[in-house]
Amino acid sequence: MAIKQIFKSDANLLEVRNLTTAFRTETGMVRAIDDISFDVPRGKCVGIVGESGCGKSITAMSLVRLLPQPAGKILRGRVMFDGEDVLKMSPGRLRELRGGEVGVIFQEPLRALNPVHRIGDQIAETLMLHRGLTREAALKEAINILHYVHMPDPETRVNEYPMSLSGGMRQRVVIAIALACRPKLIIADEPTTALDVTVQQQILSLLRELKEQMGSSAILITHDLGVIAQHCDRVVVMYGGRIVERAEVKELFANPYHAYTKALLASMPRPEYSRKTHLPTIPGSVAPLHEQVPGCRFCQRMGRTGDSLIDRPRFVEIAPNHFVEACPHCVEHPLPE
Repeated sequence: MAIKQIFKSDANLLEVRNLTTAFRTETGMVRAIDDISFDVPRGKCVGIVGESGCGKSITAMSLVRLLPQPAGKILRGRVMFDGEDVLKMSPGRLRELRGGEVGVIFQEPLRALNPVHRIGDQIAETLMLHRGLTREAALKEAINILHYVHMPDPETRVNEYPMSLSGGMRQRVVIAIALACRPKLIIADEPTTALDVTVQQQILSLLRELKEQMGSSAILITHDLGVIAQHCDRVVVMYGGRIVERAEVKELFANPYHAYTKALLASMPRPEYSRKTHLPTIPGSVAPLHEQVPGCRFCQRMGRTGDSLIDRPRFVEIAPNHFVEACPHCVEHPLPE
């Protein structure tokens, strides 16, 4: 099913069209990402939000072709990065892209960093590979980059191993590696996982500061709509491997249409709530990949039956640059024909 262009702009760094990603299982191929399309304008931050299991991280890995092999496969679609289709790039061009023009910040720094190599060497490796620096020059530049990400005492830290650093420091190292070559696009996949609230805010503020200094575009993946509201220009709401709503951030928060978006917003804590207030929750859970229906997957979660589970809802524009999956059970407002 073709989906029309979402954000009409001549200045997009990244354009994703009809991206479909699947994994081979014992029961056959199952789709983890099902025909999604969105744009990332130059210099802007696009947030991707949804619960665990909705396809956010698989989307990020599909954009740079880092899917687990041999199980993961991109079935169709286009990923146009600065005029080039990532899905048609040669292995050599892909190596140039990853870490060079696209920096990826992974959600678990302990898994992203090599525990047996000093952090200075891990940053230097990127600089040697993509910028052609000598090891000595790369280590000096690594210190400069650690200064750049506000690492305390970077001259000492370059000689330390990941296990000797705090969670916040390790995440700064991951950010330093991702930003070492001043990428055009930063993909941050849950960059504050397992960090305390204070450190989370420091890391998110740092990412915004660095993005603005470099003029880069960014994709910020999170389950937290509060983070989206503070740090993003546009938002993509994912459910069941699909995009159910997308809009400018202010528009989405002011006028949410899809029932899933409304439920996410309702579950956010608010200043006016008294202590020990019970926040609304969404009943049920995201269906496993092999059980997802071809129709409205949020209706499936809500236990509805009938045609809504058979036919995929249309994707319609209900306001300028505001699109929604128009299931009649999940969207109450009148929709255009």
